[in-house]
Amino acid sequence: MWRHRPSGVGLTDQSSAPEDRPRTRLRDLGTYFLRLGTLGFGGPVALAGAMYRDLVERRRWITKDDYELSLALAQVMPGPLAAQLAMAIGYFMAGVRGATLAGVAFVLPSFLMVVALAALYVGSQGLWWVGAIFYTVGASVIAIIALSSYKLARSANARDPLRWAIFGLLFIVTVIAQAELAEFFLLAGLIVVLVRARPLWLRIKGLPVIFPIATFGAALTDPTLERLTQLFLFFAKAGAFVFGSGLAIVPFLHQGVVTEFGWLDERQFLDAVAVAIITPGPVVITVAFIGFLVAGPLGATVAALGMFAPVWALTVLPAPWFKRNRDNAQLRAFAAGATAAATGAIVGAVLLLGRGAITDLTTAAVALLTFVALLRFRLPEPVIVVASAVFGLALAIVRG
Repeated sequence: MWRHRPSGVGLTDQSSAPEDRPRTRLRDLGTYFLRLGTLGFGGPVALAGAMYRDLVERRRWITKDDYELSLALAQVMPGPLAAQLAMAIGYFMAGVRGATLAGVAFVLPSFLMVVALAALYVGSQGLWWVGAIFYTVGASVIAIIALSSYKLARSANARDPLRWAIFGLLFIVTVIAQAELAEFFLLAGLIVVLVRARPLWLRIKGLPVIFPIATFGAALTDPTLERLTQLFLFFAKAGAFVFGSGLAIVPFLHQGVVTEFGWLDERQFLDAVAVAIITPGPVVITVAFIGFLVAGPLGATVAALGMFAPVWALTVLPAPWFKRNRDNAQLRAFAAGATAAATGAIVGAVLLLGRGAITDLTTAAVALLTFVALLRFRLPEPVIVVASAVFGLALAIVRG
C-alpha cells in the first residue's frame, strides 16, 4: 500500500500534453528546489503537496502522470520521501543531471542551517539558557513524534490485519530490544510478498528460499578516518534500508547513535531531532546535526553524504525499470510490509525516547499541551517547538 498521498493526487488521471507545457531549464529547476529547501516547512506530506501544486498545477513543468510516477518511486524505494520525490522529479524532467541538481538544491539550505545551529549548540553547551530551552523542547518533540507516528500507522496500515500484525510485532521487538533492527524491515517486506504476491518461481513445492545477509565494516588505523568511515557507513545504511516518512529514521538513528556507538546521549539526540523539526527541508537532515556533534563540520558533511548518496542511487538507478514496471505486485507488496514495520518501530521508539524527555510533571505538561496544540488548534510543528523553547527559557528565568 502506498504512503499518504497529497490531496488531489491519484494514479489514473492524465494531465496536459507535453507540448502544452513550458520548457524548463536546469537553472529554473535548481532555483525552484533551492527555494523550496529554504522555505518549505511541514514535513514530507506538506512538501510533496507543495511540489504537486507548484510543478503540476501552477508552472506545468511536469504532467500529473509524471508526478505520480515520481511519487510512486519515492514510496516504494527506501529513503526519506520528500528528498527522494525531489530527485525523482528531477530525473524524469532532466535525467541524472536533473536528479542530482534537484537533490542538492533541496537539501543544501537545510544542511547549512543545521550546521550553523549545531555550531551554536556546541559553542553554548556551558550556558544555562541552552539547557533551559531544550528541557521543554524535548518533551514537545516526543509528543510530535507520537502523534505523527499514530497518524502514519493509521494511514499506512488502514484496516489490513496483516499490516497491523507486522506493526505489533515490530513495536514489541523494538521495545524489548530497545533498538530498531533493520533486518526486520526487509523481513516484513518479504513476508507480505510471500503472502500477497508470491512470484511464480516461489510457488514450486520444495524450492528452497535463501535470505543472504550482507555485512560490511571498516578498519582504519587513523582514529579520525575510522570515525568518519563509521559515520558514513552508518548513515548510508540508514538511507539504504529505512522505509517510511522522515520520522521512520528516528528509531534507527537512536539505536546506532545512542545505543550502539554512544556518540550522543539521550538529551543530545532529542535536541538533534528538535533542530531538524524547526528548520525547513527534509526532517532527515538531523543527520548533519549529529555528524557535527560527533566530528565537527567534516562529520556533518560525511553524515549527509552517507544519508543521501544511497537515496540518490536508489532513485536514479531503478527509475527506468520502475517506469516500465510501476504496477509490479511484488514491488507494491514489499513496500507495504516494510512501511508497516516502520510504523511499528516508530511507535516503539516513542516509548524509548520518552523516558529521557518526560522526566517530571513540567515536561509531562509540556507534552500534553503539545498534543492539544496539534490536535485542537492544528498549529505548525516548528511554531510549537519555538513556543516550547520560549516557555522553557521563561521558566528558567522565573525559577532563578
